[in-house]
Amino acid sequence: MSWLYLFLAGLFEIGWPVGLKMAQNPSTRISGILVAVTFMGISGVLLWLAQKTIPIGTAYAIWTGIGAAGTFLVGVYVYGDPASLMRFIGVGLIIAGVATLKLAH
Repeated sequence: MSWLYLFLAGLFEIGWPVGLKMAQNPSTRISGILVAVTFMGISGVLLWLAQKTIPIGTAYAIWTGIGAAGTFLVGVYVYGDPASLMRFIGVGLIIAGVATLKLAH
C-alpha cells in the first residue's frame, strides 16, 4: 500500500506547481493558490504515509521524480513550454532513475 501512496503523492505533487502557474493569471489567482495549497497538503500526507515503510531517501527521490517529470509534461502539453529531444531525454533519465530506485528496493 505504501507504494500506491507514494505514486499518488507524486501525482499530487504535480498539482501545486500547476496551481502556482494558474495563480500567475489575475483571473485565476485565488483558485490557483487554493489548488497549489490543496495539492501540496494531499501530496505531503500521502508521502508521510508512504514513508512509514519506504526509506526516506527512496521515497523522496521517487516523489520528486514523479512530480518533476509530470510537471514537465504538463508544462509542455498544456502551457506550451519548450520541447526538444534533449529535454525529453532528460525527463526519460529521471523516469529511469525512479524505476531503478523502485526495482532496487
